[in-house]
Amino acid sequence: MTTVEIAGTSFLVDGAVANAGRTVRGVPVDGLLLNSRMINGIFDDVNPETVDKWAYPDTGTWDAERNVFEFIAAMPEWKSKGLDCFTIGIQGGSPQGYSETQPWDTGGFDADGGLRPAFAERLTRVLDEADRLGFVVIVDYFYQGQEMRLIDEAAVRRATVEATRFLLEGGWRNVLVEIANEVNFDWEYTHSRNMRWDRVHELIALAQSIELEGRRLAVSTSFAAIDPIMTPEVAAQADWILLHGNGTPNPERLTEMVEEVRAMRAYAANPRPIMFNEDDHFDFDKPHNHMIEALRAGASWGYFDPGSITVMPPRPTIGNYRDGYQAVPVNWGISSEIKRGFFDAISDGLPS
Repeated sequence: MTTVEIAGTSFLVDGAVANAGRTVRGVPVDGLLLNSRMINGIFDDVNPETVDKWAYPDTGTWDAERNVFEFIAAMPEWKSKGLDCFTIGIQGGSPQGYSETQPWDTGGFDADGGLRPAFAERLTRVLDEADRLGFVVIVDYFYQGQEMRLIDEAAVRRATVEATRFLLEGGWRNVLVEIANEVNFDWEYTHSRNMRWDRVHELIALAQSIELEGRRLAVSTSFAAIDPIMTPEVAAQADWILLHGNGTPNPERLTEMVEEVRAMRAYAANPRPIMFNEDDHFDFDKPHNHMIEALRAGASWGYFDPGSITVMPPRPTIGNYRDGYQAVPVNWGISSEIKRGFFDAISDGLPS
């Protein structure tokens, strides 16, 4: 059984400091987790008016079972290349990589906060295989493009409780919880206000309060690279710190973000791991890039490849079944030059 724990500023996997003695491009990564956003691994769309948007190019239809089957089939290769951890979402992420509007219904919660059985079953299969392979998995509960599917704050609290109990009762010890994605995009969390940056610590505490046989899950929530990048309440409550690097003007901004968190009184009183679990900057062939900057700053780093986006600012796109790990349909293999660049970079320094 794979286990993840937190000890000071380090992640422990199976009782030992993660990646002890390992380097990536010469940078030590002791205690850090090399991770990737694989948010749509259990994706489905229950809106009949939009589900056809995600059709596979070879069949002309969308197939949630094929998606999760291919996700699980790709996991051993990710692991062999040095990936330690991935983020997967109960409400998923934008199936267009980035989206202006999201009329589809792709979340694993009913309107009243109940966990949809089909989503839970697919997540079970993913977590079982992750456990077998030695992965740490960050399970994200809520996404700003789908939070409006929950009818009220009580439904959000019920969803938090149901998802947390599901993970505890499943017996997985390799799981970390991300309550919600980029909670400081408060103009996007217009319906479920207890997911927003100024109140999300309430949901973190709720998930932390749920125990099974004396065990609870480690819980956090992620902040985008906009003000505020962290709040004192979350810095005090979260079991580790989650940041995103999207939109940062240069790699040095990641170090600045890490230093800003470390300077917070609530963090300094109880130092914990700092992790980027989403960053859409690549340049893996260059000696200086966002990944290397974060690792040098002592923060875990996460690869976010939304899909076939080659211009900035990013635009919505339909997955082309080659590029990226978010735009649907996703090819979960290492199927593009950018993907190969990431996996080549993190495999540097692995024992041969």
